[in-house]
Amino acid sequence: MFKITPNPPEPDDVSPYETTDSKKLNTATDRALDFYLKPVIPKDTPRKPSTIYLVDPETGNETLLVNACESLASASVMLSDFAGQLSGAQRHTLLGIQQSVMLGELAVNRMLDNFDPQR
Repeated sequence: MFKITPNPPEPDDVSPYETTDSKKLNTATDRALDFYLKPVIPKDTPRKPSTIYLVDPETGNETLLVNACESLASASVMLSDFAGQLSGAQRHTLLGIQQSVMLGELAVNRMLDNFDPQR
C-alpha cells in the first residue's frame, strides 16, 4: 500500500504570532535572555572593597610611602638573591625585573625626600 506524504512534512503552525519577525516575539526573547543571562547590578549600590587586605584610611601619606619603599627594597633584595642562583637568559630576565623594582624604590625614595608633612 502506497501512502502519499509531503516531502518534507509541513509543520503545524502553533506559534501565537503572525510572523517569526514579530516585535512581540523579539521583545519577549530579549526579556527572557536578559532575565537568565544578564545580572542586575543596581546603580545606586556603592562598591564595597574587600576587607581581606585593608589599609586604614586614616594612615598618613608618609607612613604609606615608607611602607612602599621598604616593600620594594625587600623585593629587590629577594630578586637579586634569586638571580644569583640562576644562569643564562633566566638570570638576565630576573635581573631586569629586579632593576624595575629598584627604579620604583628610587622613585618612592625621591617622593619621601620631597615629602612635606602638614603639621
